[in-house]
Parts: sequence; C-alpha cells; structure tokens
Amino acid sequence: VQLQASGGGLVQAGGSLRLSCAASGRTFSEYAMGWFRQAPGKGRDFVAGISRSGTETYYSDSVKGRFTISRDNAKNTVSLQMNNLKAEDTASYHCAADSSSRYYISRFTSSYTYWGQGTQVTVSS
Repeated sequence: VQLQASGGGLVQAGGSLRLSCAASGRTFSEYAMGWFRQAPGKGRDFVAGISRSGTETYYSDSVKGRFTISRDNAKNTVSLQMNNLKAEDTASYHCAADSSSRYYISRFTSSYTYWGQGTQVTVSS
C-alpha cells in the first residue's frame, strides 16, 4: 500500500490543522493506522492510532484531548484533526499502516509496515 500525507502548514499557537492520509490499494480496511511525528534532531514519536474498523483509538498523552484521529474506509483515508496547537507540536507528521493481525493499536514504529512521506506542521508561538 502507498500512503500520501497532506494538510500540513504554518499556524499560530492555539490554531487548528487537519492532516489527511490517502492510501492506495483495496485492503485499506485491513490495516490499523497510525500517525507519528518527528521533530528535527529527534526520533519518530507516536501521536495517535486507530483500529481497522475505526471503533478504537489511542493517543499519546501529549495530544490527548486536542487531536482526533478518524478514518473513512470507503475513501481509503485516515485523518488527524489537530486543535489548540502548541509550539511543541512542530514536526514532520507521518502516517503509517500496520499490516499485522495484532488486536491492539501499537505505539511502536517497528509495528508499522508502510509509511507515507511526512507533511510539515509548524506552530508559531
């Protein structure tokens, strides 16, 4: 599967952005999906994940209550609504697909098989 992320940009602190990730292929609903972010000079950190059906979600503590992950299996897309953005949210955001049969949403990069290119989010304070 190929993943294409979009929607990044420059926003003031307190503002909102919505990221989207479009997936190719007919098996999108078989993958749990995740969003990760990577700031300059740092590792890639888990942000949010969603189950195959979309009924279960999982967030890092740093974004819980501000970000919402969702998916549309009919359109092969996963989105990340980001509200009340902070300067520390500045990073390159990557969507990823977990092709394993694990029943839980993983927060580890090693669990994800396919990755999209990053979309840059910059929050000015």
